[in-house]
Amino acid sequence: METIQPQQQEQGSASRSEKRKPVFVKVDQLKPGTSGHTLIAKVLTSNKVLQKGRAASQHLRQTRIAECLIGDDTATILFTARNDQVDLMKPGATVILRNAKIDMFKGSMRLAVDKWGRIEVTEPAKFTVQEDNNLSLVEYELVNVVEE
Repeated sequence: METIQPQQQEQGSASRSEKRKPVFVKVDQLKPGTSGHTLIAKVLTSNKVLQKGRAASQHLRQTRIAECLIGDDTATILFTARNDQVDLMKPGATVILRNAKIDMFKGSMRLAVDKWGRIEVTEPAKFTVQEDNNLSLVEYELVNVVEE
């Protein structure tokens, strides 16, 4: 039985807390049920689909949801922006989505950033958006695979 020296423990925890470099993916690489994506995309359109206010105790809490068509030079996808994200997702803006995930909605993919991710508005990108390849128009069907 080996004993771990205190020095070795410190080194081990230090290497774990170092941040990994983000791996940028393209929109056409997104697949259903995946998460942790970092990508740069242009916002093409933004449509508010829900805006409701709720008076909880004394402060008014609003829920805002917008569906935004975003894309890069490979494809486009619908992004679901919630609350403060709606203000960042303006048509024409270029954004960096960090830790984005794929949600399934009525059999099609939607990109979303939850509380563990971040949206940053950045300088305008130089690519032209490939608008004729919308991944949110592809319908997926959940198939249960029985292994023998």
